[in-house]
Amino acid sequence: MDLEQGDRVQIVKNDVVYEGIVRPSNTEHIVLKMDSGYNAGIHPENAEITVVEKKETEEKTQFFKPESASTKQKSNLPKVSILSTGGTIASKIDYRTGAVTAQFSADDILETIPELSEIAEFTGNVVYNVLSENMKPEYWTELAKTVSKEIENGADGIIIAHGTDTMMYSAAALSFMIDTPVPIVFVGSQRSADRPSSDNAMNAICAATVATSDIAEVTAVMHGTTSDNYCEIHRGTQVRKMHTSRRDAFKSINSDPIGFVDYSNRKIETISDYTKRGTRKLNVREQIEPSCGLVKFTPGTSPDVLSHYIDSGYRGIVLEGTGLGHVSTDWVPEIERAVNSGIPVVVASQCLNGRVCDRVYDTGRDMLKAGAIEAEDMLPEVAHVKLMWVLGQTDDFDTAIEMLKSNISHEMTSRSLC
Repeated sequence: MDLEQGDRVQIVKNDVVYEGIVRPSNTEHIVLKMDSGYNAGIHPENAEITVVEKKETEEKTQFFKPESASTKQKSNLPKVSILSTGGTIASKIDYRTGAVTAQFSADDILETIPELSEIAEFTGNVVYNVLSENMKPEYWTELAKTVSKEIENGADGIIIAHGTDTMMYSAAALSFMIDTPVPIVFVGSQRSADRPSSDNAMNAICAATVATSDIAEVTAVMHGTTSDNYCEIHRGTQVRKMHTSRRDAFKSINSDPIGFVDYSNRKIETISDYTKRGTRKLNVREQIEPSCGLVKFTPGTSPDVLSHYIDSGYRGIVLEGTGLGHVSTDWVPEIERAVNSGIPVVVASQCLNGRVCDRVYDTGRDMLKAGAIEAEDMLPEVAHVKLMWVLGQTDDFDTAIEMLKSNISHEMTSRSLC
């Protein structure tokens, strides 16, 4: 039987029924995109194959193709720049390999989600096109410069399409790098655009709503529940991805989100204070020092691990300690050696929720005497990004320590639990 890409077929094999759309295949197997969003590869031998519906003609397909983003723009709407960096929200299945790859440009995103054209007048720019795991600190600098240029050119808001796995790092970095007069909104999706369960459209629409609001901070806007009812607005320095695949993976830690976006009516409800549009002048400090380590302490780990970072030329170290922020006693001399060498050592907690307090137990007191700096209730990865940013601003050890102890971009809350 001659099957064409786009045909809907039903295949019965070994008493199992498969139905879906025929996709490209580089093997003898027939690849179907099923209604569940998943792919199935079935070898045709001894299979009963029925064509349920032939693919649409070229003319019909063209008729239903959405208009391009540029032809649907309205000139009386706010101007928003959408910057694509890659990730699942800008990805689709490569049916040659079965892998999800970053392939969509910013214009592709706008064309795929035509509802965006009702919210703002968009311009698109691909800053870089990488999957989340390939993000590097130098990319944050490039992204900050691009965001700054877009704001200087009159953008009323910025949307950054980003992979979810490292979004919290990039959002934290830009939170420190940019004092912004307009909203800067990170958005991603847990599931690629060509899956029926994709969260890309709702997340993007809610992100655009925030980008045109008066919330002039760096935020991340993602699903608030597994249903399509609302998105949460998280501060860039207080958000963390807490699940590998759920659509509501992102949560604010040690704080409430700024608010929520109702998907049904695109209305924003805020529950936390925030910096309002136009309050600050644009100021960009994008320099960063990438030679900083994030070291997770585990029971029995030799202090030689810390010694490696000290002797390898690292300029700063974040220790992810246990509980209130502890490492074993035999690590304390190496902490002191690092500090005496001009290397700041910041201590965060593996617990994520709660505040570091090294004044309760003897080991913590010894760590403070050795010169360790408490990260308060900062997330370990936020403390890591902040340390990189601080050391990019100054070479003076005392100034760096003062900046690390200061609350610069809502990365720490003022209430102490110690």
